[in-house]
Amino acid sequence: MKLLRREKAVSLDDRLAALARAADLADGRLDAEAVAAARSVVSRAGVRASLSVDHTAVALAGATGSGKSSLFNLLSGTSLATVGVTRPTTSTAQAALWEGGGAGPLLDWLGVPRRHELLDTSGSAGVTPERDREIRSADVAQEEFGSGEQELLDVPGSGVSEGGREIRSAVPDAPVPVGQPSGMGGEAVGLILLDLPDHDSIESSHRLEVDRLVELVDLLVWVLDPQKYADAAVHDRYLRPLARHREVMVVVLNQIDRLSPAAAERCLKDLRRLLDTDGLAGVPVIGVSARTGAGIPELRSLLASRVADRRSWAARLAADTGMAADALGEASSVTTPGETPSMDNLVKPLRDALSEAAGVPAVVEAVARSYRHRSVAATGWPPTRWIRRLRPDPLRRLRLDATSRVSGEPGDIVGRTSIPVATVVQRSRMDNAIREAARNASAGLPAPWTTAVRQAARSHGDELEDGLDRAVATTSLGAARRPLWWRLAGLAQWLALATVLAGGAWLLALVAIDYLRLPQLYLPTAGELPWPTTLLIGGVLLGLLIALLSRVASWLGGRRRARRAARALRASVDRVARELVLDPMEEELSRYHRFAEAVTLARNGTHR
Repeated sequence: MKLLRREKAVSLDDRLAALARAADLADGRLDAEAVAAARSVVSRAGVRASLSVDHTAVALAGATGSGKSSLFNLLSGTSLATVGVTRPTTSTAQAALWEGGGAGPLLDWLGVPRRHELLDTSGSAGVTPERDREIRSADVAQEEFGSGEQELLDVPGSGVSEGGREIRSAVPDAPVPVGQPSGMGGEAVGLILLDLPDHDSIESSHRLEVDRLVELVDLLVWVLDPQKYADAAVHDRYLRPLARHREVMVVVLNQIDRLSPAAAERCLKDLRRLLDTDGLAGVPVIGVSARTGAGIPELRSLLASRVADRRSWAARLAADTGMAADALGEASSVTTPGETPSMDNLVKPLRDALSEAAGVPAVVEAVARSYRHRSVAATGWPPTRWIRRLRPDPLRRLRLDATSRVSGEPGDIVGRTSIPVATVVQRSRMDNAIREAARNASAGLPAPWTTAVRQAARSHGDELEDGLDRAVATTSLGAARRPLWWRLAGLAQWLALATVLAGGAWLLALVAIDYLRLPQLYLPTAGELPWPTTLLIGGVLLGLLIALLSRVASWLGGRRRARRAARALRASVDRVARELVLDPMEEELSRYHRFAEAVTLARNGTHR
């Protein structure tokens, strides 16, 4: 029975680390905007995690006339936001805080200078005399400044600062619907409620402010109204692109008091359908009325539960991570990563083309001819060997013999070899082989990575010819080795020559004795043939036989040495092919697979 490993959830830190790796791996290969967005998410997540996690920044966002400012006032129990119907009245974001101590750095990062801490004046929280005096001072100041968009109040002890000032607004003075409590009360400790400008404002600065804060806040509450809840501006620009953020989004249909109960129910169902189409299935949809208070308790309860959970910030960052990973995946058309293909199948066709361009066949032939040349010079008839030495050694002509290759220390190369440069046809074959190897290696990869693999295959093109020449020059061809049989054959040739000389000298001595009419000496014979003649003729025939056998042996030995040289040269060409062509491609393939794994981890938050 096959056991399936269960997918394990990974932490947010691991997903962010995976996103950072994916961005680094995609740098220079994918769209720069997608890479920059991923890095921005990683940076933003690091900053948000270092700020207060006991506070949840909740933004009320909506269009002009949707009633979000009225809803802000109702939830905060104040008249901080100016309410307008026909034109945008909220120009900059402002925040209402419940127990805002320690929230200052978070609000500084959000860029919200207008901050109002709401105090519990009911006494249920146990107000000390000093605390009561602070609240009374705040009450007096609030009465002096009035309500609406006013100057902020300087009250020490708040911990919410703006430019060194501590700010507090304490008196809930907004009109409250009958039967509704004022504000959120103690159930919202840690809540930072933001009233954003209108996202459809005619002022571009308002829209930019909304876009900026929508990227930063922990929880988004979209306030829609019955007339514009299906507006493409909000669905196409915000809701649909934020489908990843279902867990940190709430949709409120305000002003349901303007509709009959049946019409309100139909609007809510249609809104639910639109959100499901946008990919926001499961997002809470609440019908409310800021005028009558309908649906407000449900909204308060939902916000209180999200604030008490203290996890909205992490869920927001997780959604941002997934969204950035989706963007990288779409830019790369990333697929499920498989195994990195082996380069072994690509070596042979590439090696053949590179060997031809490097002149390996010519070098192999030169090795065989050099062996035969040196063999004849070592085993030929001694009086005529000097004639062979007048001919150039084929390897020396190519600057591949040991003498040409060494200078100072063994292995030091003196310049390039004299191997003929690659012809146009050979270069064309080499280029085609490299392209074919890149095509085979990148088969099945997304287009950006296919291009990257092909570029990697050509990344060392300028070094390839020099690398091949250096590889051939440094390959040990065995030219310096002298086989033992050369010495034996040479010694035999000298013995044959000595025999010829002995026989010739004997014959000359006999001629001299006969010429001088001296008494004839005893002349031994080998059968009918005198020994001096036998030595002379036998020595010559022996030398010719040794030379003939040496020629046959040198031809066979040359073939063997050429085969060994060919293997050594192919190994050297293989190393060059791997170092300058295959290894860069393999690194790019490995880079893609690591990228795909990182994107999958950052996107899904699971691994097997």
